[in-house]
Order: sequence, then C-alpha cells, then structure tokens
Amino acid sequence: MYSLNTARTLIDAGIDVELLCSPNSRLHSEALKHRIKVHAFNFGKYFTPASLYRLNKLIRENKFDLIHAESSKDLWLIVPALRLTSCRTPLVMTKHVGSFINKKDFFHRWIYKRINVALAISRVIKSNLLQTTPLDEARVLLLYDSIDTENFNPANVNGKKIRNEFGIRDDELLIGMSGRFSPGKGHEEFLSAAKYLNRKFSNLRFMIVGEPSMGEDSYAADIKILAAEHGLIDKIIFTGYRADVPQVLAAMDIFAFPSHAEAFGMALAEAMSMGKPSVCSNSDGVLEIAVDGVTSYLFENKNAKDLANKIELLINSPAKRKEFGEAARKRVIDLFNINKFTKELLSIYDSLVKEKSSKQEHASNLHLKAEQI
Repeated sequence: MYSLNTARTLIDAGIDVELLCSPNSRLHSEALKHRIKVHAFNFGKYFTPASLYRLNKLIRENKFDLIHAESSKDLWLIVPALRLTSCRTPLVMTKHVGSFINKKDFFHRWIYKRINVALAISRVIKSNLLQTTPLDEARVLLLYDSIDTENFNPANVNGKKIRNEFGIRDDELLIGMSGRFSPGKGHEEFLSAAKYLNRKFSNLRFMIVGEPSMGEDSYAADIKILAAEHGLIDKIIFTGYRADVPQVLAAMDIFAFPSHAEAFGMALAEAMSMGKPSVCSNSDGVLEIAVDGVTSYLFENKNAKDLANKIELLINSPAKRKEFGEAARKRVIDLFNINKFTKELLSIYDSLVKEKSSKQEHASNLHLKAEQI
C-alpha cells in the first residue's frame, strides 16, 4: 500500500502519475478505486520477452520524465526495457526490505549501473544497500517512510464506531497489532503475551489487523488456530484487511509491534501518529522510530514474556499511556511527516530531471559544434 500512498501524495502535489503493478492485486484494485491510471503487468521472477516489449513500448510512447521502482525485483524488467532503446529517463529505486544476497556480480552490476538514485527507508536499509549492491554512497540517499499525520490524527478520528462494531465495552482495554500475516511479524509472541495477560486481567480485548499476502494463507490459518489453543477465541478479534486504519487505531488503547526484524515499521509509525502508546521489539528499524521510555517500551526481541510484562506496565498506568502517546505523535510529526517526505522526494526528482535536461542540452551543443566544424 505504500506505493499507492506515494502515488496519491504525488498526485496531490500536482504530479501526473501512472502506476505499474500486478493485475488483480490489492494494489491494482485500490489504485482503481482512487482513479489512478494503472498499467497491469504479469510480473515473473525476472521478465518475459512479451512483458519487456510491452514495457519498452509504454516508455517510448509516454516519454516519462522519471521512473520510480518500489521493488528491486522490478529492475529486472525496467532496466532491460530502458536499455533496449538507450532511454535516458532517470530511474529511482526505493529499497524497503533488506537483502542477504550479494549483488555485485556482472549481471547485478549491469542492472544497478542504470539506477540514478536508490532511496533507503532507514539507516539499516542504507547500510544493507551499500554492503550488498554495487551502488556507491553518492547514489544511496536516506529518505524515511512517511505518515499523513492529518489522516492519522487522533483529533480528527473517533474510535467509538470500531469499538461498537466489535462489541468492545468502554471499561475494556483494547490491545492491538497491525500488519500482514507473515512469519517474523511476531503474531506468535503477541498471542503468547495475550494468553498471559488474559489470565491476569479480566478487562482486556485483543485485536489483530491485516490479511495474508499471496502464499501466506496457511500461516494466517495457523495463527488463528494458535489463538484458539491459547483460549483467546472470545477475547481476540481478527479484522482482516481494513481501509479505515486510522479509525481502527483510534479504537486501541495500547499498540504492540512485535516484529522480529523491520526495515522501518510503517504500522508502528501510523499508531504513533495516532497518539498510541506502544510496546515494540528492540530490533532494526524500530529503533529509528520508537524511543524507549519516551514513546514506547522496548522489549527483548522474540521474548513473549517480556512483551507481556511491558504491556502490563502500560495497562497499570493510564498516565504513562497518555505521556507516551503525546510524545509518540510529536516524534512522528517532527521526523516522518508526509509533507517533509514529499518535499524531499520532489527535490530529488527535480534534480534528476534537470540533470537529464542539462546532459541533453550539452549533447545537443556538442552536436551543433561538430556540424559547424
């Protein structure tokens, strides 16, 4: 959904955006709802001659000022399509997830040489890019993921509707987590912590927001079975995919982010923007968002008992929940505000487009001088 949000942000800034994505995907359907022009391609692991020809034709006919890839895998289609006609359109790539594959062989050097700028969403990802790819430091820029802090604003959203929808009483504390169903997101630790807390407190409800991505349905089914085995079937709510995330977060009293490894942690930043106190794993990109004892309590990664203990601290202290929530929103506004992100992204775009124009002008002048000679 981050690709969709970025596209919408650029459109709001007056940029003409067209989106390339897989057909019948969640991104495809949501983009159509927002009336974004979409080109649907069947992406393989790398590319097929048919998809290469089609994309090359699309690029030649539309003469895009700039192309922005949101996944390194897409480079295997985009770069050959650009090189096929020696197209000089600037290419930007955002790296959202770290990789442990060494990409410094001949083929990767050929692919990555075409990238003008790679954007890393956290320091962890920037370091990973420099370690695993042939990109030099001058072409890798840090640009944090961003939050629309007006959309995710507790002053503008009331969680009462969601609490009524799921039958959550006013005297019950709702503890939730959000993210796709995928191994490593910490669903098991969340359920183990919920099991412990449910035995100790009678006024708790738990919520898991999100849906499985392609190929992850069996994992999602296992998590629901685990919830039943922990005796939480009447205490836990599985919402599935929700488009009204701000409203869902507004209904929560405490947010948990038990992910084992996270490049950034968009779900956490959204919850913090909604002024929610949180308990987070002390891992990777989380450390760039949450501040222990200020916006959140950090717990030992993968330690369900420690997660439960830290949540219990917030259960027992309404004052601390309020304090953390206020500090959390301030931090997101200061560092991860979408206005700050958009300004920086457009500045990068502008410099690349101007650089391309300058090179074309220089090449044209050289051509004229050659003719004069």
